[in-house]
Amino acid sequence: MTVTASAATTETQPYRWRWVALFVILAAEVMDLLDALVTTIAAPTIQKELGGSDSVVQWLGAGYTLAMAVGLITGGRLGDLFGRKRMFVIGALGFTAASLLCGVAMSPEMLIASRVLQGLFGAVMLPQGLGLIKEMFPPQDMGKAFGMFGPVMTISSVGGPVLAGWLVDADFFGTGWRMIFLINLPIGLAAALAGLRFLPEYRLSNATRLDLVGVALVSLASFLLIYPLIQGRELGWPAWTFVSMAASIVMFAIFGQYEARRARSGKDPLVTPGLFRKRAFTGGLVAGLAFFSGMMGLGLVFNLYTQLGLGFTPLEAGLTGLPQALGGVAGFGLAMSGLQEKLGRGLLQIGTAVMAAGAAALALTIHLAGVDVSGWQLAPSLAFVGIGMGLTMAPFFDIVLAGVEPHESGSASGTLTAIQQLGGALGTAVLGTLFFNLLARQWSFGSSMQVTVWVEVGLLALTFALSYLLPRKARPGESGH
Repeated sequence: MTVTASAATTETQPYRWRWVALFVILAAEVMDLLDALVTTIAAPTIQKELGGSDSVVQWLGAGYTLAMAVGLITGGRLGDLFGRKRMFVIGALGFTAASLLCGVAMSPEMLIASRVLQGLFGAVMLPQGLGLIKEMFPPQDMGKAFGMFGPVMTISSVGGPVLAGWLVDADFFGTGWRMIFLINLPIGLAAALAGLRFLPEYRLSNATRLDLVGVALVSLASFLLIYPLIQGRELGWPAWTFVSMAASIVMFAIFGQYEARRARSGKDPLVTPGLFRKRAFTGGLVAGLAFFSGMMGLGLVFNLYTQLGLGFTPLEAGLTGLPQALGGVAGFGLAMSGLQEKLGRGLLQIGTAVMAAGAAALALTIHLAGVDVSGWQLAPSLAFVGIGMGLTMAPFFDIVLAGVEPHESGSASGTLTAIQQLGGALGTAVLGTLFFNLLARQWSFGSSMQVTVWVEVGLLALTFALSYLLPRKARPGESGH
């Protein structure tokens, strides 16, 4: 089945295999979410086996999320141009092949390069699913279809770290950590084959053109920022690291000027420049960058602390983080029970406050319990961190997108998702470097962890302050989607 934008609007019958196709799309979402989580659990084991410096641990996560960030918007446009089904299958097969390369990597460099490939193919695969859902489902079923994402992502976030820890500890067939990547092979192949069979082909008749120069500029700007943040500490912070970070600011400015000029000339920019003149949207981007940086960075450092500092096995580390994941489920459920519609922006502010209180309690617990702290002692504070995280994330996208016009929501949503991924890379770089730098100065694991947690509290305070720039409520009819 192949349709264009004009044909799609005249369809009288919904796509026959839409529910089966939805599960194919969800399988791809599960692969992406698991791969974003599992390396934080397996990183110490990977470094121990493959060797390499501490920066390897950071690049395992940052390489993936950075590639995803710079590729997401272009990935969506590739689907518009060449067909969503085709690009979904190509993305799934490429992601699977990259997972195989990760699983057989014999050096840190090969593994990091393979992680970047995973991120790039993930950026091709994931945007197609959301576009297909909007085409396959009639309006009365759209909410049910998008509602499936919540439970699936929740189960993945709860089970992912535990599964990763179990796979590493179980050491099936002597594969050890490699199984966290090899497990993608049957899932990815099944998703690709099922996609060929059950996904409809769809492309826009008036698709926007690719902005490859814009992609190159923003990729270079991001790399000039992230690379010195990760590598600078080990190299003694030579002058070029600061020059590189300054150059990244210049490159982002050049990118902005290029996009504005492209828009004025009637061409399709990678990012709509007019969005950045809207205070609510710009505030939302900065708030998102702060929030997701802290969330992802703290996740990495906490797993390093439990395994390297407390001597937990990967499985024990995964189980220790379970209260936070379950708290996230509870927070998301509370938000979806009607609080999001009732409180709007206030729910986001309550969430950041609860998360900050939980993080402060975590730092206090580590301080009081010392080197003998147990997972049970950490559980209450982690649960509050998770509840706050769920309460914050549930309304975040809808509240920010309420600050743009309806016809701008597609571009704004893509930009916001890219910022989420960029925040993950930035947080991994900054908080990871801070943690390793403190350890290098002979600080204890507990003290280094406490400082990192207090930085996260500061980022949450910044998120809270910036939230006052956001609209008070989500746009009617969009809450929870």
